[in-house]
Amino acid sequence: MRQLRDTVWQRRGTSWVWDEEARNQICAASEVWSLRQFLRAKGNWPDDLPSNGGRTLVVAGLDGSLDLLTPTDAEAWLSDAIKPAILSFQDEYEGDAALAFWLPGGHNRVRAHAATDEVGWLCHAPHGHQIDLGRILWGQANEYPQEILLRDGGRPAGLFHLRIT
Repeated sequence: MRQLRDTVWQRRGTSWVWDEEARNQICAASEVWSLRQFLRAKGNWPDDLPSNGGRTLVVAGLDGSLDLLTPTDAEAWLSDAIKPAILSFQDEYEGDAALAFWLPGGHNRVRAHAATDEVGWLCHAPHGHQIDLGRILWGQANEYPQEILLRDGGRPAGLFHLRIT
């Protein structure tokens, strides 16, 4: 998987961030939206986003919501509710704003397969199933997600995708 040291993820595209330092670079904790707020805003987005000088929206709660669902239901919900909201956000801001999903435990749950660049989400026990995020959210365009690095040689702070289609 390609790595990204640029800060473009803070201004454009969609990211899944699990590193607290990375999240703190783009927002204060009080600026984070709940997943419910995000889904309710679909089609009625604010003129100014709450974070990073009005350029970024950070959303928390995706991980907890996925944990409450069976893997089959989680896949359907990602496809039927989350992806359309992401597409609506992208369309509203014409790619000139950043959407970041805050996943505090994501470093243990997001799995990128080195050979194929497929990205999966490891479901919470007892399911032990892996959801194929790449297939559901970005249609197998596996060459496009990039690992966000805050410094050379550092651990990935998240994943970035410039445009979901």
